[in-house]
Amino acid sequence: MSKIKDEQLEKLQGLVTATNHVQMQLGQLEMQKHTLLHQSVEIQEELGKFQKELEEEYGKVSVNIQDGTYTEIPDEDASDKKD
Repeated sequence: MSKIKDEQLEKLQGLVTATNHVQMQLGQLEMQKHTLLHQSVEIQEELGKFQKELEEEYGKVSVNIQDGTYTEIPDEDASDKKD
């Protein structure tokens, strides 16, 4: 039976092992990405709900997230009537 040289076999085995390792790491990264995307959606939903709560309490405002101050956002209908 014919056989490749031992050093060639070792190199081939090393390259296949390295390929498998990289593919496994890519799979893990894709799973982390999937999890993070779901977390991002959940956070965005929570932010939207909280913004609605703030709007119910303070009206339409723009909040400075550094110090908590806010300014009212002018109603677009009121500015249209001025023209």
